[in-house]
Amino acid sequence: MKRLFISLLLVCPLAFGGCSEEEDTLTEQRQRLVSYLESTHSPQLIPESEVGADEQLAFYTALGGNTVYRYIDGYYDPERPSRPEVTATSRVTIVFRAYVFEFSNITDSTFPFYSNDATLKSAYEELGLTVDGGVWNFEPLTVEMNGGILKGIYHALLGCREKDYVEAYMTYDAAFGDKYFGTIPRESPIAFFFTIESVE
Repeated sequence: MKRLFISLLLVCPLAFGGCSEEEDTLTEQRQRLVSYLESTHSPQLIPESEVGADEQLAFYTALGGNTVYRYIDGYYDPERPSRPEVTATSRVTIVFRAYVFEFSNITDSTFPFYSNDATLKSAYEELGLTVDGGVWNFEPLTVEMNGGILKGIYHALLGCREKDYVEAYMTYDAAFGDKYFGTIPRESPIAFFFTIESVE
């Protein structure tokens, strides 16, 4: 599973044709993601473009041609601007949880399809999964931004800063595409929650 997820994360961007069914699915996913962020997400978010210069409102940023919607918790922390920023050539170490997104709040009882978050280790053990020396790896993951990582992860990371806690919601074409990929159903929107441990 560890190798499967690392290969999922490092999948090169996929090319898609212009099929209207695909466009309908993408349009619907975009609309549902925005609706979720603006009405159900806690805190409720507004588009970044609607935040006034002197306001400190919770917002989301649409990235990658409206395929990735990112929320940074703690964005207004006064120390944040002094932390290293993720650029197109950075080496970034993250702790993450990845979910097939169902357009509803992700809670502590929502189980990710993969994670390297050590706080989940006991939950995996209770399910009978081998975690020590097995398929689960609870070490932080280091990725190269210029190393062909998944398109949605690239957009979600770019512009973040060290110690940011980020929620990224992505349409299927920014994630794993229109084919079944391991246990991930085809055309699945993905939620990817991560903390940036370091930026080099």
